[in-house]
Amino acid sequence: MKDIAQRAGVSESAVSFALNDRPGVSEVTRDRVRRVAEQLGWQPNRAARALSGEGAATVGLVVARPAATLGVDSFFLQLISGVQEVLADRQLGLLFQVVEDVRAECAVYRRWWAEHRVDGVLVVDPRTDDPRPELLDELGLPGVVIGGLPDAHPHLSQVRADDTAAMAAVVGRLYELGHRRIVHIAGLASLAHTERRIRSLRAEAGRRGLSGVRSVTTDYSDTEGAAVTRRVLGSAAPPTALVYDNDVMAAAGAAVAAGLGFSVPGEVSIVSWEDSVLCRMVHPWLTALSRDTVAFGRLAARELTALLDGGTARSVPMPLPALIERESTAPPPLSRA
Repeated sequence: MKDIAQRAGVSESAVSFALNDRPGVSEVTRDRVRRVAEQLGWQPNRAARALSGEGAATVGLVVARPAATLGVDSFFLQLISGVQEVLADRQLGLLFQVVEDVRAECAVYRRWWAEHRVDGVLVVDPRTDDPRPELLDELGLPGVVIGGLPDAHPHLSQVRADDTAAMAAVVGRLYELGHRRIVHIAGLASLAHTERRIRSLRAEAGRRGLSGVRSVTTDYSDTEGAAVTRRVLGSAAPPTALVYDNDVMAAAGAAVAAGLGFSVPGEVSIVSWEDSVLCRMVHPWLTALSRDTVAFGRLAARELTALLDGGTARSVPMPLPALIERESTAPPPLSRA
């Protein structure tokens, strides 16, 4: 309301009269105020709260992924649990929405801003060419990026995960076991962390002189994870180790390998990027990178509340995940090493 008043050159009370069809202003002033309001994207259903200067007492989280893949993804459930712990302590609400793509996500941010629905947002799945930071700057909406953008950004806090070092640790351990043919069954190609993992895999392969190493991107679903597993294990020179970007694909891949007659880990080793109870419900138990995802959510929420309290944006690293070795990894058979 204050922005509209300043741009239209009238008082805030005149803005209230004009937008609520109350007497007290001329038709010329009413028309000018409405034009300015439309230009600014203002929505009347939040007028009273905006005029009083109150915040929404709510933060937003939008996930731009197929809804079907989220229902079985333990990462987001644990992340939201950690976020909610901090928000509950601050008596803040969480507004959550699932959309099909980043364009739809940006439209949600614009609507939330226009309607004064949220005081800030948590941004997940940073992209390699991400339009969201610039949009949030334009709107003046505080935000925390979970996972880390490809580049530093002065107006958004970031909680960064070191995917490069984590992948290097996985490849290093598989190399120590004797594996020379490794396939990384990755997530969405557009995500910044997918690109970091693929780059790290290539760098480690190049450093160690490995030619039988590659990545294949998927949509994170068990269906695509299974399909890619079937394809790579059916090749002329199948890999001796598979690294999956989540636990769901790893479990599906283990089932496919067994169905094709591959012994796990006798003939093919399997590593899951995310650890969860699922990794300990399949046979054999899956080796996995383990991190405290609930703590990840808590840290992201604390960084956002710090911004809402007037703090400055900063970048905070998460601890490197630990590789928990279980029954699904072992040296390859000498005939296939």
